[in-house]
Amino acid sequence: MNIDAARQPYQYVRPVLHEPDWRRLPGWREVTKAQWHDPQWQRAHCVKSPKQLRAVVGDLLTEHFFDELAADLSGFATMSMLIPPQMLNTMAPLTFLDADGFTEGFLADPVRRYMLPVRSDRDPHWPSHPHSARDSLHEAQMWVVEGLTHRYPTKVLAELVTTCPQYCGHCTRMDLVGNSTAQVTKAKLVLKPSSRQELMLDYLKRTPGVRDVVVSGGDVANVPWPRLEAFLRQLLELDSVRDIRLATKALVGLPQHWLQPDILDGLAAVAKLATARGVNLAVHTHANHARSVTPLVAQAARALLGAGVRDVRNQGVLMQGVNATQAELLDLCFALHSEAGILPYYFYMCDMIPNAEHWRLSVAQAQQLQDSLMGYLPGYATPRLVCDVPYLGKRWVHQVTEYDRERGISYWTADRHTYYDPISTLPESGRRWWSDYASR
Repeated sequence: MNIDAARQPYQYVRPVLHEPDWRRLPGWREVTKAQWHDPQWQRAHCVKSPKQLRAVVGDLLTEHFFDELAADLSGFATMSMLIPPQMLNTMAPLTFLDADGFTEGFLADPVRRYMLPVRSDRDPHWPSHPHSARDSLHEAQMWVVEGLTHRYPTKVLAELVTTCPQYCGHCTRMDLVGNSTAQVTKAKLVLKPSSRQELMLDYLKRTPGVRDVVVSGGDVANVPWPRLEAFLRQLLELDSVRDIRLATKALVGLPQHWLQPDILDGLAAVAKLATARGVNLAVHTHANHARSVTPLVAQAARALLGAGVRDVRNQGVLMQGVNATQAELLDLCFALHSEAGILPYYFYMCDMIPNAEHWRLSVAQAQQLQDSLMGYLPGYATPRLVCDVPYLGKRWVHQVTEYDRERGISYWTADRHTYYDPISTLPESGRRWWSDYASR
């Protein structure tokens, strides 16, 4: 039977990656190409406040937008503002006619929705789920030493740093990562980095059942390269470690960092050692919309592969208004896989942190999305949509064992580990039940 492509709900057209011209924004009209490609310039000119945003966009955004932004920062934000120029440049429309048109386009922009949330984005009735939590996955409770989470039998998560080059509003580690906000006084790591890493390595030496180490934070791009390289070389001395994954949003938000010759040379040396010892060294990044996959991102990803990294993989987050449709997800996956050499790996359901309800999808919506992706991408590049169930870990969205759709309660194992749908997605009877529950 022939497939009529014209009748398919999604039609593939090879995407063309685009780097928007930053000089269209008033504050960057004089920025040279050399400056834009300089990672230190990017870091020094990150937008950290409404005042700095105004300096970049001039009068292209209305006072109403800035009022909404200020209201969100004072009343809802769990992450402070930190947006590299590279990331901000992917948000704004490429053309605009007037301030109002620009503002409307900016409000609708999918990258802005998770990098720069405003008050009108939040769910007006249920900004937080009654079961939301600061450390929604209880990672700190599973620390075997400070910063080392041992949740899965053969895998650990090593948090080397609590900062990133950019802060995403939906961050699952909002309890620990970044600066405190009006809503959240952040937890702190106490030990010195050298002491913390020494304890991590000692635990791994004593625990040969661990074969897979995710090196994260925060973001490994914020770990000085000599310190990161030393830690990786010590990991490679452990015969039990067979997989090392470096987690960095900076590949998408600050690709200039990973294009630095000294870092690529150092990574190549580590990759060569990993290959000689039969260890799989991979980089995991975080892109949520096709607009953020630019030629610079593709250049950085292919540079990492050229340095000898086995794979560059993407772990995105499913979010309303960002990538919650078949077309949005497939556009992103084709941009990543076909054009940038980045493997679409996972898309996580947004975790149940405070003030995140407007981003979250129900399990049923995620299941429908997973079904809609099948058959378009190569099997190895078809991402798996997963729910990170508190106290349990990753589960494919079709692995749910029991599902009360009226109340939005899903059960994932025989001992009934639970996850909760956003209340706004429930039928009226379910919303009433949660209103009664909250009042009690």
